[in-house]
Parts: sequence; C-alpha cells; structure tokens
Amino acid sequence: MSANDTPRAYDAVIIGAGHNGLVAAAYLARAGRSVLVLERLDHTGGAAVSSRPFAGIDARLSRYSYLVSLLPDKIVRDLGLDFRVRARTISSYTPVERAGRPTGLLVGGGEQRTREAFARLTGGDHEYEAWRRFYGMTGRVARRVFPTLTEPLPSRDDLRRRIDDETAWRTLFEEPLGLAVERTFADDLVRGVVLTDALIGTFADAHDPSLAQNRCFLYHVIGGGTGAWDVPVGGMGALTDALAAAARAAGARIATGHEAIRIDTDGRTAEVVHRTADGEAVAVARHVLVNASPHELAALTGDAAPEPAEGAQLKVNMLLERLPRLRDPGTDPREAFAGTFHIAEGYAQLATAHAQAAAGELPGAPPSEIYCHSLTDPTILGPGLAERGWHTLTLFGLHTPARLFVRDNDAVREELLRSTLAQLDAHLAEPLADCLATDADGRPCIEAKTPLDLERDLRLPGGNIFHRALSWPYAQEGGGRWGVETRHANVLLCGAGAVRGGGVSGVPGHNAAMAVLEAAG
Repeated sequence: MSANDTPRAYDAVIIGAGHNGLVAAAYLARAGRSVLVLERLDHTGGAAVSSRPFAGIDARLSRYSYLVSLLPDKIVRDLGLDFRVRARTISSYTPVERAGRPTGLLVGGGEQRTREAFARLTGGDHEYEAWRRFYGMTGRVARRVFPTLTEPLPSRDDLRRRIDDETAWRTLFEEPLGLAVERTFADDLVRGVVLTDALIGTFADAHDPSLAQNRCFLYHVIGGGTGAWDVPVGGMGALTDALAAAARAAGARIATGHEAIRIDTDGRTAEVVHRTADGEAVAVARHVLVNASPHELAALTGDAAPEPAEGAQLKVNMLLERLPRLRDPGTDPREAFAGTFHIAEGYAQLATAHAQAAAGELPGAPPSEIYCHSLTDPTILGPGLAERGWHTLTLFGLHTPARLFVRDNDAVREELLRSTLAQLDAHLAEPLADCLATDADGRPCIEAKTPLDLERDLRLPGGNIFHRALSWPYAQEGGGRWGVETRHANVLLCGAGAVRGGGVSGVPGHNAAMAVLEAAG
C-alpha cells in the first residue's frame, strides 16, 4: 500500500513487523484501536521467517529463529492463531569417544532409555540421578516463573517468594552457574550438555561474574513451564504469517517497504516520519511501539545510544539428500539429529573455546549444536523431497563473537564453517559434504550467517540475537511496570531488548499492548 492511501492518525503506530510487533498489533486492533504497522522490508516476520534459500529447491527453512519454547499458549489462544508446534521425541544426543570407542549420550525416548544411556556413558546411575534432581529443580522454577512473563513485572523479592526455593534461587539468580554444574555433575560431557543452554547467543564463561550465562540459562529452561523446545509446524514463518493474518483480520494495517526514520514526541502525541517508495510520509499516533533494538530506538528518538551489543553465534542452514551415518553404531541418525546434536560441547571444550575467542582467536574446536526440523515436521519439504529422504539441518555455533569477523567477514566465515563442520565430521561415518544436496545452479545447499551478516540483514546490533544482554525477569530501578517503557511516556520498546525479551516469545509485544491499554484506562 502507498503512503497516500492510509489514514494519517492512529491510536498506535508500530515500527517493525517481526513477531513481537505483530503480536502487539493484533492485541491492540482486537481491542478496537486503530493500528498502523510500518515494516522496512518487503515482507513481515523479521527474524521469525521461513524462506527458500536454495535456488530451485522447494524447501522452506526457518532461516534465522527456528525453535519455539517461550511463546505462551495464552497468546496463541487470545489471538486465535492457526499455529501448532510438535514436541521432539529426543531431547539431545552428544557424541564422544571414550576409551578409543565412539559412543554418545542420548537423552530422550523415555526415562528408562535415558537412564540406560547415562549408565553406558558414565558407568553408573550417579549422573542420571543428579540430572533428574537438577532438572526437577529447574522445572519447579519454570512452573512458577513462566506465568509471570505476561504479568506486570514482579519485584525481585516477589519473584523470590514465588519461587520459594532458596537453593534454586541461589543457583540460578545469585552465583555463577558453573558452581552448580561442577557441584552437581562429575562427568565432563554431562556438565557441557547442561552448560550449553547458558551460552546460546551469549558470550560468557561458566563462571562469568556478570551472570550473563545464568540469565541465558534461565530463559532456556523456563519456556512453557517445562523448558521444552518444540518445532513450529510449517516452519517459523507459519507463526508470523498467522500473526499477520490475525492483526489484519482485527483491522490493523501493515505497510511493508515503509522504513521509520524518526520519532518526534511530546509524551502525548507522536509523529513517525517514515520513508516510502513515494518519498517521506508522517503518521501521527497516541502511542508508538518500537519492535526494534534499543539502539534503533535511540536513533529514532535522538536519545543517547545504549552500550554496544555483540552477538556470538554462527547460524548455518543445510539441505541434505540423506542423513549421514554415525560412527557410534548404537545410535540411529534419525534419533540423534531429531533432538539437539551437541558438537565439541564438553565442559572443558566450552571453556577452551571461550578463552580462545576472548583472546581474539577462532576456537580451535568450535562448539555447535544441530537439529533436523524435517524429522519432526516434514511439511517444510516439497512433495518429492521427503519421499526421497531429503532433510534439513540447522546448526547454531557458540563462542564466535562479532569482533572475530571484523577483519574480513567473508574469509573468517569460510574458515569457521570449515572447522565447525570438521568437528561434526569427526563423529560421522561419512563426510557431511557427501550428503549435501545441490541447488538448481549446482551449488551445495549450505548457507552460513555470522553476527555481522545478521547485523546487515536484520539490523541486529552487533548481530546479537537478543538485541542486548538478557535481563532478569523482575523489575529493575526505573524499568517501568511492564518492562517495555522508555523515557518517553508514549513510546514503548516491544522488541527482544525489552525486559523479558529474547527468543520467539511474543512477550514484549503482549506486554507493550497491555501497557497501552492500561494507559487508556
């Protein structure tokens, strides 16, 4: 739609049609508010999209965000979304060589199978019982904390009372996570599997005094009140397509190809200047919701920029003609790749990789985790591909901060991709390259994105997938009632950089909409 065929004044203008902006738009429009969503790109969805990245191949991959845990069922129900997820039958598989023999740890498939897998790896029941106790504790915390994400922010003391477990509070909120991991588990591989949830997109050591690793871990174990990470049926784009449809059905107007460039506000009324194909236009609104990073918000309002953010991940999408065989003869690849397949993620390996990256070097053994969407949800593959045994693979690499790519992003990307895949190949009975499909132009179906690529493509500051360091899910001084407020009374931050943001959750979008509706009385 053009700038000239939209009303000029709205109850709310939302900048950014990623999933949080669309959640906010749908809630506000359903409440009878007039809503305009401005999106810089030519499509909705932001980082939560499905696309066909390989020429001539009918496979819709979740190109950036790829699993769902933090999206509350409440949002799906409230908005009447046509969206489903499927549970993964296997939680994780971690290959390792012990006593010169390839083996591994398979978690999932039922309690008995998991207990036996721990016993085979560690020689007894100690580690499995420790695992049960530890995740029993995180499960209790999840059931108490997750429902608070769509409520006004509790105080720190209120959340502590709600959790009602001083050991859990100390473990997760007060001391570096590494202390609990080392206190609870003895096996290096088991310790590493536990720690990985603290390092997704977070460049930190197990003993980092900032507790950045604790905050990351907390958000990765509380989703849905269980900590389970599920597969979006139809790919991640199915969620944002459903959200866009719900917002439009409720009356919201979504303008793609419209880039917001400035917000002028007196705290009561705001003007949003945006660039269109026809030139600049202005939309007037009572409230402006910014579904972008705090850095982008500061640029739009002319405020001082926040502290620099830095991402620390490698994202790789692949399409295979077949799943590779494993060196571990006791594990079926269809199970190993269905869950999270951990590579070079032993506890000591993670510490070494972090130390090397902190010193300005690429990790010698880059840690990563992989999963196969199509094993759980084959609908993302075109009709003939699934029948022929084709599969997707998604790889997420850790401990690769943006600073490592500044000297030559393309060259470092290729170097890191080679060494990351070499770590995987060490556990395969055949090279992964032999399993890769080729596109219509004869090129291998593999693409890799560094933090600098994500900054360029999606405007993630420093390529940080959370927009900035994750926050504790309780009120901070000056943080506002919902965690979305800014110093401008009628400008709200509804992106991942809001308090309780990060991940595909819709929580900041929901909370910003609630703040607007409360303000209106």
